[in-house]
Amino acid sequence: MSDEITLYESQWLGLYRKGHWDYARRPNSVACVGILAITDQEEILLVEQFRIPMGQRVIEIPAGLVGDEPEFKGESLPETAGRELLEETGHRAGRIELLISSPTSAGMTPEITYLYHATQLVQESEGGGNASEEITVYKIPLAELRQFLSDKQSEGLLVDFKIHAALAAAGLVF
Repeated sequence: MSDEITLYESQWLGLYRKGHWDYARRPNSVACVGILAITDQEEILLVEQFRIPMGQRVIEIPAGLVGDEPEFKGESLPETAGRELLEETGHRAGRIELLISSPTSAGMTPEITYLYHATQLVQESEGGGNASEEITVYKIPLAELRQFLSDKQSEGLLVDFKIHAALAAAGLVF
């Protein structure tokens, strides 16, 4: 029997307490995937979207929650990664391999982030996310990535650390 106390819970987020520790958890998902998508031409696919908790736009690798919608319950981690990549960037991966898994923020949530490397990409659409998302897709040559990210930061955007973590896990020099 759990000693967890529910402090607050909505459809998308809950706040809980165990002993002296408060933490957040998604009631409908305990994992997320991030996808390092690299084209055959050595370009990285990145997305930009407004993130409400941050109050600004963020440059990220494509990502998504695992099993957060009823129609995707029971979907495997690689299936989620492939679906999210296609939804957000319009690219289908011929190959998806797990790079690393890690706690998202161990002091705040039990969520685990699984970073995947997607290759053998074929563009099927423009991407841009689902109806509730406004996603801008970028295809950046790896050799220009450092400058691209620096320029975006100069414009006031945030850069998600998962870009760097996924590149390092894939052994790609940045």
